[in-house]
Amino acid sequence: MAESITHSDTDVKTDLKSLNRKELKQFCQELGLQSYRADQLFQWLYQKGASSFDEMTNLSKDLRARLNEIATVRRIKIHNQQRSIDGTMKFLFELDNENRDKIEAVLIPDFYSDGTANRLTVCLSSQVGCIFGCSFCATGKMGFFRNLSHGEIVDQAQIINDIAEKEFGKKITNIVYMGMGEPLHNYEAVVESATIISDEMGIDLSPKRITVSTVGLTKQIKQLADEGQPFNLAISLHAADDEKRNRIMPINQSLNLEKLEESVRYFFQETMRPLTYEYLLFDEFNDSKHDAHKLADIVQWVPSKVNIIMYNKVEGVDLSRAREHRLDSFMQTLVGRGVTATVRRSRGDDIDAGCGQLAIREGQKRGKSMRKEWDETTAEQMNN
Repeated sequence: MAESITHSDTDVKTDLKSLNRKELKQFCQELGLQSYRADQLFQWLYQKGASSFDEMTNLSKDLRARLNEIATVRRIKIHNQQRSIDGTMKFLFELDNENRDKIEAVLIPDFYSDGTANRLTVCLSSQVGCIFGCSFCATGKMGFFRNLSHGEIVDQAQIINDIAEKEFGKKITNIVYMGMGEPLHNYEAVVESATIISDEMGIDLSPKRITVSTVGLTKQIKQLADEGQPFNLAISLHAADDEKRNRIMPINQSLNLEKLEESVRYFFQETMRPLTYEYLLFDEFNDSKHDAHKLADIVQWVPSKVNIIMYNKVEGVDLSRAREHRLDSFMQTLVGRGVTATVRRSRGDDIDAGCGQLAIREGQKRGKSMRKEWDETTAEQMNN
């Protein structure tokens, strides 16, 4: 029996990568297509990285022609890329929209002693810019423009996965949502993209190897727990008391450490999964022994570990990377308190590896930012 593909020619073309898997099945049902066609389309979109229906060779020519009439496949493309001497690869992607917005993603390889690839971690962006205006972040200086769709997020992973297989002979092993944007500010698209990436008809990456980061959006942290999302959670902490966190992260004015603690405890209570604190170590700002003891107190909220991150300098930011002797002292204090902590060395120092740096260098405009609003409010309060 021939498949029905009736559809009104007056309808606006459907972007298939705006649909989740359930919606894609519904789309096929409405066209009268057999159910397995949805799986074929899903695999072409999210595993094989097709950018047109003509590439989908296991679909009949008639079906491909009809899909071309009623649907489209949007796909981001590489606009620029850089490669560091340490192997880190930075990608500037151009989005398939009217503004041709730019976003970034990074491939960070770790190697065995014989030079073969071990871990291949991809850092994904979730938004064009970011509204939260953290003072140390290049993306925060850019401001916010819009959320990415789940398709645009998956495209980053899929394109870089293909490159990893060609460059290193293996698939990517880990994904972190720590690029441009606040992942939980784009909750639905981030969760949907991570679900697709972990699907066996997608990249088929274990959810245990996917980490979603947040500056501390407490409502969404609880939502992750309530929905039983299987992905790892990381908190971008960067200061262990409200006074210092307020100075570098405007979000802390409304969602302070007390509220963060309540949401973190709720997350662990519901999921029984430990989490990670990300902590950029800034010279003579948050790197004293006193700071380390405060951080150790936070780690005791629930089972967790700490990633100490050595800062990639951003132009126009006064904060700088902690010196080695201060790092050593900080780590010794944490270890003495029984904290599990690792140091993540800065990668890609010789390229624009910090999130947002390459986009800004390419002339990305400035958008809306909480930082500006917070600075103006603070100045008004000081003048009254």
